[in-house]
Amino acid sequence: MDEPVSQGSGDEMEEPVRGFLEEVNCPEPGIIDRQMIETAYLGEGQKGESGRLHQLEPVVYERIRTMRLEFKNLLRIDHLWMLPNLTKLCLNCNKIEVIEHIEMLTALKELNLSFNYITKIENLETLVNLETLSLFSNRIRRIENLSLKKLVILSIGNNLIDTVDGIERLRFLNSLKVLNLEGNPIAQKPDFPLSLYVTAILPKLNYYEYVFIKADTREAAQKRFYRELREIEDKQEREIQALETDAREAAEAERLASSFVEHLDGQQLYDSLWRDDENGRILMLVGAPAHELSEEYAKDIHQLTQSIYKLGLKRFGEREEEIRDFNANLQEGQQELQSLGQSQIEEFLQYKERTFEVLRSKLRELEESEDGSEEYSQVDTLNGQFDDALNEMWQSLMSQELHLHEAVEESTLNFHRKISQLMASFVEQAQVFFLQLRDVCGHFADNMTDIVTQFLSDKLSRQELGSVPKELTMCVDDREEVLKLVEGMRTAHTYRVEEREDRMAKRSKEFIDKMIQQLNKKWTAIVQKYWKSIRSWK
Repeated sequence: MDEPVSQGSGDEMEEPVRGFLEEVNCPEPGIIDRQMIETAYLGEGQKGESGRLHQLEPVVYERIRTMRLEFKNLLRIDHLWMLPNLTKLCLNCNKIEVIEHIEMLTALKELNLSFNYITKIENLETLVNLETLSLFSNRIRRIENLSLKKLVILSIGNNLIDTVDGIERLRFLNSLKVLNLEGNPIAQKPDFPLSLYVTAILPKLNYYEYVFIKADTREAAQKRFYRELREIEDKQEREIQALETDAREAAEAERLASSFVEHLDGQQLYDSLWRDDENGRILMLVGAPAHELSEEYAKDIHQLTQSIYKLGLKRFGEREEEIRDFNANLQEGQQELQSLGQSQIEEFLQYKERTFEVLRSKLRELEESEDGSEEYSQVDTLNGQFDDALNEMWQSLMSQELHLHEAVEESTLNFHRKISQLMASFVEQAQVFFLQLRDVCGHFADNMTDIVTQFLSDKLSRQELGSVPKELTMCVDDREEVLKLVEGMRTAHTYRVEEREDRMAKRSKEFIDKMIQQLNKKWTAIVQKYWKSIRSWK
């Protein structure tokens, strides 16, 4: 259990940590490097012959699971990327100020950073398997940045935490059972029972300051902090609803992206046509006629994008069904082959047991026989029969493996051909709608030419040139300027449509290539595993 250290204010709060570490005979300040890691690994507590052999072993960083770097006078964390499979890391009793360079340690389950100079909880988001975290006796002022779903034990006592803000965020850590906040300023306020507050706010917590929380204590705590608890629960409920909404939207966005029709379910494409379109902005200055035309333009664009959107979802469903059937058939074939192979192996093992029993009997007879020639002959016969049976089983398993490989290869080629045909059909149908979109852009540009020309003619005939927007005055006596503006708008809008069409075609091809690549990788690994298991019998 962590021992509490009394704290005052200001520099007095930091003195316990400083004094504790300065009393220890530490090496020169430094950072973690390769040599330090190797020395710590080779210096693990193995003794005697096992210790000597351990010293002779080469250091394979991928095999290291535990690393203890205590009392090293460390100022910074570094070089831990060399230990990707680390599950326990002890960096307590150093002079570390920042939690950094550990984001790659995704297998880590236990992290001890006690007795350091850390001022902020940060950079822990990727440690998704972390179960135990000790930040005891540092200089942390608030609880924050903790979203570790598997965290069970959190020790953050003897810090400088003087607010309850952040404690309620621990409600989202469903696995958290043990919490220690002793020795913080917030725990020393005479008019605020922190232990009761924590007990009320964190209903899933079992131990606070390593003392089991009894049911009557929790009930009393919830009555004491009833108002605060209700506010936190209401806020949490709103946040959970927001997170669920975000998750649904993200899932829908992923579905649309897989259908290649993302951002085509509303007015997104139409809005993108006008983005950075200075020519179109100037032309729209003619007023109501242009706005009425643009409203019709928006409806036509939306109608066509809806057609593409619905087509994409329909074809997505067809592809998903094809993919499910393909995977199910391959899985069924693999399981059938595995079952057959397992049956053969079990039969062989039974045969092996019977043969070995007979051999043991013959060997006993051989020991008791004076001549033994007949027994030798029988043993040789049994050995030959056993070798033949083993070779026959091995050949059968090899034949099955070859059959699996050929079946997967042929099925993958057929699947590739079928899914490519489905994708090509979808892209071709979508391109028809994109062609219509380009036509709509062209019709809009032609109609806009007429509207702007008529607008300028009316202003000129009525001698109302003063009411002509400044950006259009150059077009009054020069129709070519109007045509330049319209052509610029037409080009910009058509480019946006073609860009979206090209994106769909490119991503559909990338989808097929990536899927087939992943499929080949998956089944290559399965076949190699099967081949490895067969070779173990040879």
